[in-house]
Amino acid sequence: MIKKATLLTAFSVTAFSAWAQDTSPDTLVVTANRFQQPRSAVLAPVTIVTRQDIERWQSTSVNDVLRRLPGVDIAQSGGAGQNSSIFIRGTNSSHVLVLIDGVRLNLAGVSGSADLSQFPVSLVQRIEYIRGPRSAIYGSDAIGGVVNIITTRDNPGTELTAGWGSNSYQNYDLSTQQQLGENTRATLIGDYEYTKGFDVVAKGGTGMQAQPDRDGFLSKTLYGALEHTFSDRWSGFVRGYGYDNRTDYDAYYSPGSPLIDTRKLYSQSWDAGLRFNGERIQSQLVSSYSHSKDYNYDPHYGRYDTSATLDEMKQYNVQWTNSVVVGHGNVGAGVDWQKQTTTPGTGYVPEGYDQRNTGVYLTGLQQLGDFTLEAAARSDDNSQFGRHGTWQTSAGWEFIEGYRFIASYGTSYKAPNLGQLYGYYGNPNLNPEKSKQWEGAFEGLTAGVSWRISGYRNDINDMIDYDDHLQKYYNEGKARIKGIEATANFDTGPLTHTVSYDYVDARNAITDTPLPRRCKQLAIYQLDRDVFDFDWGVTYPYHGSRDDSEYS
Repeated sequence: MIKKATLLTAFSVTAFSAWAQDTSPDTLVVTANRFQQPRSAVLAPVTIVTRQDIERWQSTSVNDVLRRLPGVDIAQSGGAGQNSSIFIRGTNSSHVLVLIDGVRLNLAGVSGSADLSQFPVSLVQRIEYIRGPRSAIYGSDAIGGVVNIITTRDNPGTELTAGWGSNSYQNYDLSTQQQLGENTRATLIGDYEYTKGFDVVAKGGTGMQAQPDRDGFLSKTLYGALEHTFSDRWSGFVRGYGYDNRTDYDAYYSPGSPLIDTRKLYSQSWDAGLRFNGERIQSQLVSSYSHSKDYNYDPHYGRYDTSATLDEMKQYNVQWTNSVVVGHGNVGAGVDWQKQTTTPGTGYVPEGYDQRNTGVYLTGLQQLGDFTLEAAARSDDNSQFGRHGTWQTSAGWEFIEGYRFIASYGTSYKAPNLGQLYGYYGNPNLNPEKSKQWEGAFEGLTAGVSWRISGYRNDINDMIDYDDHLQKYYNEGKARIKGIEATANFDTGPLTHTVSYDYVDARNAITDTPLPRRCKQLAIYQLDRDVFDFDWGVTYPYHGSRDDSEYS
């Protein structure tokens, strides 16, 4: 149990927003098509989480937030800071694109999948979560869905928050946002989080000897941003954040050799942008840089000992996004450029490598009477595997007022990660994994209940597997995923109810066996009530059984 206390400099208490506000059709969404649009105009299933939701749930990690959302299944090795994998709609953890303020999470480049156990939840102000294919808009990785974590806040004043809980958990967060003159705004955030944790492998047995210890977590975070309005149409920003994390875990080892059971992660990110906001045209140019150092070591020897490992990666991004109002909709276009570099030894890659990717995309949305049409296409030029194209299209038909049928089809892909390409067991001739997805959905508002029911199929080819005999990666795997998703939101008097149910049949298309670590059934029930400026909530998640393998 977590207890929190908050001190506001204005000495005011504000009721938390109800979940229903986050599903309002008038809520604006940016992530779906990379231009601002009402949620009601988005044909893909979308969920929005606000800072108020996170505080009401008393979530202590990003994973705690995401596991409440439809279609999300999270497998984690233990408590705070332990390695985690995100599965959306039965796809691999590497098939989820995680963005931080619209920019790819740096750590995903080494392993190919994003581990959000290390990202500070204190920085999260909003999450836009899109399910289904989005490679035609964002490029590689967006097969199962996109999670965009937004750190920009609009909360003038100063706030101090403290929280305490079991296992010696404590969290302190100080944030301030102040006006510097009429047109400039500054934001500063500092956060400290600590827990002794618990023994991840309670009975030991992780190696030849037991490790009856606690596996704790320590995180220190600093964030700063400066925003300036030059005129009615032009504005700009500079933003930076960094975190210093330490995680203890249980590991395999042999007596007499160093016990590598401590992780030290340093990460910093910087970005700057210029925005133009006209009556019909919007444009934004953003440049970003991130650098991470990820040590694993025996604390008795230190992280600079020869027994320690270091994964170090730098990522450079430039994004130019544009949108223009055309007819009863929008047309968007833009260019993405990315460069990732690693030092020797990162991800078991013996030499340092860099990988470049340039993507050009075009999106469109039109409202034609009772029909909503959406399309997107993208071409990526990668320094390793050359050019790859993706596309998607969707159509929505409001056949009765308040009721809509949606059909969509899209292609996506996942580029091989640096370890699969250049590691000790790598194969530089690997091709991207390719996906074809179909989805049909009905949604409506019936007697005050906002609901959506959808069915989907996802065929993934050229999946990258490891061959134990050849001792290298190769493109031969195939997956077939079928699923049903149902969501509903409604009020009964002062109570707000949010319900979701997912049935996922994820199988190896060659052997017809279940894919490991996927729950076949997921259900979540959220009950909220606001009483006298206090919000009371109950969450009941259900995760069905899952198959696993010894080394999955």
